[in-house]
Formats: sequence, C-alpha cells, structure tokens
Amino acid sequence: MAPDSTLVSEPFPISRVAGRYLLFDVDVMMHARRAYNICGVHIGTVPNLSQQNVFLGIPLELQPEEARVLVEQGHAYIVDDAEAHRNGFIHMSREERLSYVKAMDEQGLELTKETVKRAEERSDQVLRNKGLKGKGAKNDPSSASTVSDDKSDRADETLFDSAPVEPASARASAKKLDPTYVTPTTSYPPLKSPGDAEHILPNVPKSYPLFRYLHSRGYFTMPGLRFGCHYSVYPGDTLRFHSHYLATGMDWDEEFELLDVIGGGRLANRVKKAYLIGGEEKGTEQADDDGQVDGVTNIAPVRAFSIEWAGL
Repeated sequence: MAPDSTLVSEPFPISRVAGRYLLFDVDVMMHARRAYNICGVHIGTVPNLSQQNVFLGIPLELQPEEARVLVEQGHAYIVDDAEAHRNGFIHMSREERLSYVKAMDEQGLELTKETVKRAEERSDQVLRNKGLKGKGAKNDPSSASTVSDDKSDRADETLFDSAPVEPASARASAKKLDPTYVTPTTSYPPLKSPGDAEHILPNVPKSYPLFRYLHSRGYFTMPGLRFGCHYSVYPGDTLRFHSHYLATGMDWDEEFELLDVIGGGRLANRVKKAYLIGGEEKGTEQADDDGQVDGVTNIAPVRAFSIEWAGL
C-alpha cells in the first residue's frame, strides 16, 4: 500500500544523528517530496551487503540546506536523536515499556504465522506434485495403500522420495510458534513526539541563499558533486525530468576565476544543461506586501545568472 502523506502532522521531526539530518518515516519522506520539493538521498543498506548505487532504502538523508528550508518555513523541526532517546527512555514508565513490548510481540507473532502459512502452502504444492494429496494424505487409507503397493516400483528413486513427506502443518502444530523479532523504523511510539523541541537551525554553506531562491521558485534540487557544482536543478520531480541547470552558489563579493565559469559552461553544455551562478545581494532588501522576500522574512534578494556555451 502506498504511503499516505495526509497522515503526516506538521511540524514533523528531522533526526540529527552525528551531524547528519535524517528522515526515517516513509510517510514523512513522501510528504516532503510531494508538498515541498525535498528529495534527499537514500542511504539505507544492509551492512553485509552494501550497495554502491542509488537503489538504497531508508533512512533518507537531507542536505543541510533542505533541512533548514523546512525548519525556516515551519514545516519541520530538528531533534537531537541521541539526546531525545536518552531522555525519552529514562522517563518512560514500566507500563509503557510493557505495553510497547507486547505490541511488538503481537506483530512479530503475526509475521511468524504468515511465514508458516506460506511454508505449508509450498509443502502442499510439493506433495501434490508427487501425487500425494497434501494435507490429510497421512490419514487417507487409500493413499497409504497406494504408497505401500508402489514401493517396489520406486526402488530407483532417491532416499528423500522413498517415504511420504510429513506436512508442514503437522510439524508446526507440534511446537510453539516464536514471534519474529521486529525492528521498528521510527521511535514514535514508544517515544512521544517532542513538541517543545528547541528551535535549531542547521548550519548551511554559503550556497544556501541560491538553494533557497531556487526552492522558492518550485525547482527540485539534487547534489551536484558529480558535475563539479553545488546542485543539479530540475524543473519538476527528479523521477520525471532531466535537470536543466548546474548551479553554483557564491558570496556576493566573492572573486572567482573566469576559467571556472568557462569550464562550468562547457561542462554543462556537454551534458545538455545550462550553467547557473548566483548569490545573495548585499545591502538591499526588496520585500513584498507581507514584508517577505521569496516567502521568507528579512532576507536579501538573490540574483542568478545562467551561462550557456554557444559555438561561434
């Protein structure tokens, strides 16, 4: 079943773990992507079977710029994950702990039953393929006599085919089912969402004003390291569109080499994109009627320039 973003209540938590900003809830990931153009990068993998491609799972790591945009706009807040877990489990009552463990056991038992059921179905299919009836074949006299009369005709068969296979249901009923251990992907529950969390703004690089400007214009952004820039900029969802710009953010008074602009323009042209540079304009503020610039209060406007390499 597809995640339902309507189940997400705002502001939602962004976990800060070892200086990285992570989302663990699938519903929150889909909500951030659909509503706020936040893509992030999946980094989850199995420790003993690591992947070196983009087909990874949860958690979703956000760029500091993405996390800060969500916090500034009031859609999310930052939670120090280690501190939240330490305080949350210390103040958890015994009844809450037992209730949560019981819920996990019940969920694990359901998974075990489903696994046993699938195993029984596979075992029954094997028995039917061998000419047996599956469940109940052991108590069927005609089936037993048939097996007894045909022993001499099956002398060339393997040891495993020399006797009827005991149905999985009989083996499963003879022992008690142990619940499967379930590892939840989120901490809520058992921990309560820290509604009074401290308002923390992530530290961001100097390219953040350009990122905020592009985000306010409805663009999607992804890390642009492989193209030698800060961001790859998409006109829509990255699963549907190719990027249009390779963007680099700079300070307003920052000096840069002309060769960097030439190299960026030529590289962007080779991959059928435009090279874009921009920064926050210092000394001027142009606010709208609500006292905001680009939807955020008290920020200077950003100027951006696109460079397209054209042959003469």
